[in-house]
Order: sequence, then C-alpha cells, then structure tokens
Amino acid sequence: MSHILQGFAEAVKMIFGRDAELYRIALVSIRVSSLSTFLASAAGLPAGFFVAFHTFPGRRVLITILRTLLALPTVVVGLFVYSLLSRSGPMGGMRLMYTQTAMVIGQFILAFPIVTMLTLSALSGVDRRVAPTAVSLGATPFQSNLAILREGSFAIMAAMVAGFGRVFGEVGVSMMLGGNIRHYTRNLTTGIAFQTSRGEISLGLGLGIMLLTVALCINVLLHFLEERTSRSTD
Repeated sequence: MSHILQGFAEAVKMIFGRDAELYRIALVSIRVSSLSTFLASAAGLPAGFFVAFHTFPGRRVLITILRTLLALPTVVVGLFVYSLLSRSGPMGGMRLMYTQTAMVIGQFILAFPIVTMLTLSALSGVDRRVAPTAVSLGATPFQSNLAILREGSFAIMAAMVAGFGRVFGEVGVSMMLGGNIRHYTRNLTTGIAFQTSRGEISLGLGLGIMLLTVALCINVLLHFLEERTSRSTD
C-alpha cells in the first residue's frame, strides 16, 4: 500500500511540476481525439439530421446498424483499419500505419455512430412544426433547418461531447494503429499501459489522474448540457 501512496504523491508532483513527458503524452491524446471528434461531428450531424427528417427504403435497417455500432469494440475497429492500412492492405501504399492519422481514422469510426445516433435522438424530439412555421414566416429552407438545429442545439452539443468521451478513453485503436511511439503516437491510455508494464507506477498514475480529470470534465459538461436540454423542452 505504501508504494501506491508514494507513486500517487510522485504523480501529483509530476502534474503540478509540469513534467514534459506527461504533458506531451496528454497533448497527443487531446490533438488526436479532438480532430477525430470534429470529423465525426462534421459527418455525423448531417447524417443524423437526414435520417431524422427523411423517410427512405432501409431507414430502419440503417438505424439498427448504427445502434449496433454504438457498442463496437475498439479492437475490432483497430483490426479493420489495420487490414486496410497495412502494407498488404488496399491502402498500404499511403504509409499511414503507426501515425496519428491512422489513430484519427480509427477514432472517427468509433465516434461517428455515437454522434449520428445522439443527433438523431435529439432531433426526433424537436417539434415538427418548427420548420413549416419558419417557412411560413418567410424563412428559406436553409434558415428553417437552422431553426431546427437551434431547437436541439444543447442535445447536439451533448452528442459531440459524448463522441469525444468515447474516443478519448479508448486504448485498442490507439495501440493497434498508433504503435505507442514515444513523442508521436503515445497517448494517455497507451502510455498508462506501457508505463505500468515497465513498473513506472508514478508516471502511469500521473497519466491516469489526467485521464480521469478529463473524463470528469466531460461528464460535468454532459450533465450541464442535459440540464439545459431538459429546461428548453419544458
């Protein structure tokens, strides 16, 4: 027990002492997860909007597939992308394996169904009379769509935050596609696994504390957005 407390104390010192290795690893996590969430939101928000307000053949099947992908294991995503980006794969010539770009691709696949389904859920609860009312007041189709998005804005932001939370704490994709390369693809989750395997408990705990801190901030933000959403619908 004493070595755990000692490691925890050293981890706190490293955090407040702005240890370069610690913060460099954290920066990789933030950079990769932010970019993958941005791309997933850019694709997922329009997709969720389209599915919510359009009827087309196969719509129910598509929704079922998206729901299934919500629980997609990270190692399965890692294996799928690895088979595409490896030298023997169809995209092997691009030499993306063990790069931050490969990690972004994998995390995008993880975040996309979450952002899409939560956006679909948020917009499904929007009053269907918003768009016709906006058009009757002289709004263009684009402006009426903006009015719909404004009605579900807090829930949509919650979808984006949930997507970020999903990819920020994953380890399978980052390890398989990034390779845990120091100063390049090593992030908080792969760093924790690596440092623990080496017996570097203090650095591992420091990374764990930073990961938990970000997770706490994400949950606080989600709670705030959910409260705002419930108030706006009352």
